Amino acid sequence: MGGAEAEQVVAPLDDVDRNIIAELTRDGRMSVTQVAENVHISRAHAYTRISRLTGEGVLTKFTALVDPIKAGLKSSAYVTLKVRQHSWRELREQLRAIPEVHHIALVGGDFDVILLVRAVDNVDLRRVIFDQLQSMPGVLDTQTFLVFEDVDTR
Repeated sequence: MGGAEAEQVVAPLDDVDRNIIAELTRDGRMSVTQVAENVHISRAHAYTRISRLTGEGVLTKFTALVDPIKAGLKSSAYVTLKVRQHSWRELREQLRAIPEVHHIALVGGDFDVILLVRAVDNVDLRRVIFDQLQSMPGVLDTQTFLVFEDVDTR
């Protein structure tokens, strides 16, 4: 996860950097040679750029995207939390430990935190929300928005 704690000064990104990022976002398994060919630069140049982007924390990890339905996670919801002031750091670590929580964001507005929760079914989703999230110290209120359809934009 990004955030203020992970900020560091990085060199401004140019078109080559942005094109490399776009290629690796499209296919994280793409070889350096293929990235170089697609971006029209030498393999050595691509390797140097990818190493710099990784070293500066612009590229943080290479991962697979999983279709939640095909992986057996047939019920998803965005859950918002109102939390007690000054409880964020401890709460964040507790949320990270819940396998069904796939994304955590600290936000501004009517609530403080928004989570993406994926579960096997609605019974499992209910268990996570009622038995785990709502019982956490520091959580004052929750609101749940069921996901009917996911649309990937990348």
